Amino acid sequence: MDTSPLRDACRVLLEAAATVAEAADTSPAPPPGEWNADQILAHVSIVNAATIAVAAGVASGANTTYDNRTSQDTWTIERVIARAGGNAGLRERIRLQGDALCAFGGPALSEAELDTLVPALLLSDGQALVDQPIQLRDIITGLAESELPGHTKQLLALIPDSVGV
Repeated sequence: MDTSPLRDACRVLLEAAATVAEAADTSPAPPPGEWNADQILAHVSIVNAATIAVAAGVASGANTTYDNRTSQDTWTIERVIARAGGNAGLRERIRLQGDALCAFGGPALSEAELDTLVPALLLSDGQALVDQPIQLRDIITGLAESELPGHTKQLLALIPDSVGV
């Protein structure tokens, strides 16, 4: 499986997160109902961790499921921010998780393992996007194609207009 799109999406997200962190206004207010930069990064970190857990489960031969509801829980998000040490810690965690995900998507798992169907429940804004078994490879590629680019846009929307982005 070609993991270069995942590696690229992770890099672009981390560049956006660094740009937000370095902006003149270090705590830009998110639009109403949206997360701040740390909350976005904690959410991404939780999604990545859940994906790594599913990949490890498949690699170990265990039955596993994929459910992203925890990644949207406010209490859990705040706990992850605190335990990661804030923005810089979250960015480093996401960088390392990206490496792990690329390893699972690349040489660490066989094609048969990547084709494993995993019961999945994926919600966004309270709406079910997926509620059916999907291949592990599709979970991993979904990060590169949708999850990370979407949160990159969310991060970039936090940059004050005065930064010129």
